[in-house]
Order: sequence, then structure tokens, then C-alpha cells
Amino acid sequence: MCMTAAAVAHSDTAEMCPTGEQPAPQQITLLMVLRAFQKVELPKPTLSIQPPGGKTLVNFDTIFSTDADSFRRTVHLLGRRVQLGITPVSYVWAYGDGTSETTTGPGVEWSSGRPMSDYLVHAYEDADVTMQPRVSVAYSARFRVGNGRWRDVSGTVTSEGTPVDLRVVEARSVLLGTS
Repeated sequence: MCMTAAAVAHSDTAEMCPTGEQPAPQQITLLMVLRAFQKVELPKPTLSIQPPGGKTLVNFDTIFSTDADSFRRTVHLLGRRVQLGITPVSYVWAYGDGTSETTTGPGVEWSSGRPMSDYLVHAYEDADVTMQPRVSVAYSARFRVGNGRWRDVSGTVTSEGTPVDLRVVEARSVLLGTS
């Protein structure tokens, strides 16, 4: 009881509790963990575009992907070690032409023999323009105090990618004669 009174009065427990009663350890709350998660420096997503070189064709399927992996961070709250298991859960692809798409996967880079249905693609309708597509990744987290059981952190934290220049051009036909 004196511990509660000491806490409310913002006093030293030794002054308020002369019997030597020790205060109960403070509990780490879900809100504390969420705030710690919000302060973790997340990796900045980088956008991979194929074809490479900052140029694509109008009305051509341009392939988008990013690298985003799960990772762990350790923070200390109330003097205790708290592990965060952080996982990407959704991706928002802003294509730079006013359209966007949300996916649960990071897309994949082109490889021979893979069907087009496996790729995240976007076709631009206007030629002779420079778009600035970007990707943002939302992360969720689980946590545990010490070696305790893992629990979910409510909410997500988003890492915004930097826009990249992508020039949309029109293909030009060239006739080659045979002699």
C-alpha cells in the first residue's frame, strides 16, 4: 500500500515505506512496446524496376519488386530486454502516374521461364514522360520480454521508399533492307 502512495506522491519509497517493503516491478505494457517499435529504424525499401536503366516502353508490362526481409531488434524497457520480431506485411506500390496497388508480397525479379502471372507489373499509358514510382513497406511486430512467450504488437509501422525516375518512351520501328 505504501508503494502506491509513494508512486502517486512521486516520493522515494524508503521515505514512504520505512519497513523496507520493496516496490513491485513495473509491468511492461503493450503501449510501451508499440512506442518502442515505432522508434525502431526500419530499412528503407529500394525499388527494383525491369527493364533496368531508368527507361520503359509505353503500354509495356514493367516489372516491380523490392527486398524486404524479417529481422529482429532488441530494446530495453524498464531495465528489461525486449526482443522485437519485425516482419513486412504489406507493400504499397505508387507507380507515379496517379495509380497505386497494395500487395502482401515484395514482387519478384524477372527470370527466364517464369510465367508473367508471377510478376508485379504495371503498364504506363502515356509516353514521353518521366514517372517517379516508389514503394512503401508496412511492418508488424511480435515481442517477448526476456525469454518469455512471443506476443503480437498491435499496429504497423511503415517505411517509405524514395521515388526513382522512370522515363516512359515510345518504341520506334526501324526497317532494315536486305541486299
